Amino acid sequence: MADLFHRVSIRKFKDEAVSSEDIGYILEAAMAAPSAKNQQPWEFYVIQNREVLKKLGESSPFSGPAGNAPVAIVSAYREDCELPEFAHIDMSIAMENLWLAADEIGLGGVWLGVAPREDRMKEVEEIVGIPEGQRAFGIFAMGYSAEERTQQDRFDQSRIHYVR
Repeated sequence: MADLFHRVSIRKFKDEAVSSEDIGYILEAAMAAPSAKNQQPWEFYVIQNREVLKKLGESSPFSGPAGNAPVAIVSAYREDCELPEFAHIDMSIAMENLWLAADEIGLGGVWLGVAPREDRMKEVEEIVGIPEGQRAFGIFAMGYSAEERTQQDRFDQSRIHYVR
């Protein structure tokens, strides 16, 4: 539970490779996520190629961190899943699991939104080479943090409502 409160967005990374073992652990955590009717709609693309990372970093006004990360994981979902209307929810849970696992092993990262913006989805699909039948969902730029972690207390009692 401590990792949940430790996680912050990291947008600047050291020029240090992330091991394949660490990437594997993070992807295993992502795929441990629950999904509607256990449909597991996810596909993950591990990007370590500097040219592709640079293109991802230029794909939207907010995707810059992907351009300076040693690795990015692009998540996509299969359109032929049983309950496609729940795919974005399933993918969000998987992305959070991925992020928490990265944080647990000392990596920093940031989730860069792609879906539901059709223009961003298509551009990322083209950059990465995501095949027809899959849709780009998000980019997780990650690596060893080159910035100070500043955690904020986000708890706000006024947002809790008891219905009795």
